[in-house]
Amino acid sequence: PFILRRVKTDPNVINDLPEKIEVKAYCNLTEEQASLYQSLINDVMKKIAESEGIERHGLVLAMLTKLKQICNHPVQYLEKINGHVPPSREIHERSGKLKRLVEMLEEIVAVGDRVLIFTQFAEMGKILNHYLSTTLNTQTLFLYGSTPVKMRDQMIKRFMEEENGPQIF
Repeated sequence: PFILRRVKTDPNVINDLPEKIEVKAYCNLTEEQASLYQSLINDVMKKIAESEGIERHGLVLAMLTKLKQICNHPVQYLEKINGHVPPSREIHERSGKLKRLVEMLEEIVAVGDRVLIFTQFAEMGKILNHYLSTTLNTQTLFLYGSTPVKMRDQMIKRFMEEENGPQIF
């Protein structure tokens, strides 16, 4: 096994990427997110107080991952617990981050621009891919670690070269 790493300073990589536009967009947690967030902190902090060493470090790292999932969307966190993903119509109002993302994407799509969305979690990417394509009535592309190389190359080519291709990747 080996890992190939491409960095942005590599001339072959930088030519493949569109110009970067970075905008900080702030959003609040919904009541559900805030409740899950606080509940998790309360639960894990008790366990942390009773543990030490590597176990303690593991609890902290696991908690940080779960907090990130809650901040993304409660479904991402709760899916791990009960295995159920609600229909799209139930998803929108449950995440401040998703609401803000949709607002931004509506503006981007309306003016004909294209956008790359990154997420640390493949499961959140799957949720976003399905939800955004139906909500914004536009085609989206979704690439993650298990995407075959040939399909990955085709998606990148479509996004970069097709005049009327998908605007959201």
